Amino acid sequence: MKIIDIEKWNRKEHFEFFSKMTSPYFGFTTEVDCTKAYNKAQENGYSFFAYYLYKSMVAINSVDELKMRIVDDQVILYDEVHVGSTIGRADGTFGFSFFHYSADFDIFNKGLQDQIKTVQNSVGLGISNDVLPINHIRHTTIPWNSFSALLHPTNFDPKECIPKIAFGKFNTRDGKKYLPVSIEAHHGLADGLHLSKYLEEFQRQLDM
Repeated sequence: MKIIDIEKWNRKEHFEFFSKMTSPYFGFTTEVDCTKAYNKAQENGYSFFAYYLYKSMVAINSVDELKMRIVDDQVILYDEVHVGSTIGRADGTFGFSFFHYSADFDIFNKGLQDQIKTVQNSVGLGISNDVLPINHIRHTTIPWNSFSALLHPTNFDPKECIPKIAFGKFNTRDGKKYLPVSIEAHHGLADGLHLSKYLEEFQRQLDM
């Protein structure tokens, strides 16, 4: 963990400018080619959701700007960030989940599967956002539809700084599978360049 010296930071003016806004989030929606990742998941008996969520977390942890958080008016760069995701239930509701990131897929997947069981055997939202560590990433998946745009709820808090990533149902074109991805981040901490770095690494991971 590292505290950023805002006065010496090359993003000082960017941070101060966007932090004055009621809603400082920005983002965009695109898609990634998930063909190889889907095939590999199928070949190895992995959940495709678990596999691409893992690849997303590897990519997130490669971009420092997406590991920065605002804590008590300080900007902190965390060594790594962990996993938050919505999990669906058979009754049509969902709950929040959280588990620690691991670069080892087997460990990562065990943490996810444990959380899936916990959420599916509970009611309500489950984990309260108030008790989640700030160094996590919010993921959600809309498995029923592909999409080209997305709207997240917000409480219009300028210190809200946890990136939000959403995935949709993959669509198939010309024999390839494409996964919709929406990503949003606090503009005082990250720019389009940094979101693009995440997507570039995410694509590289999906192709491995």
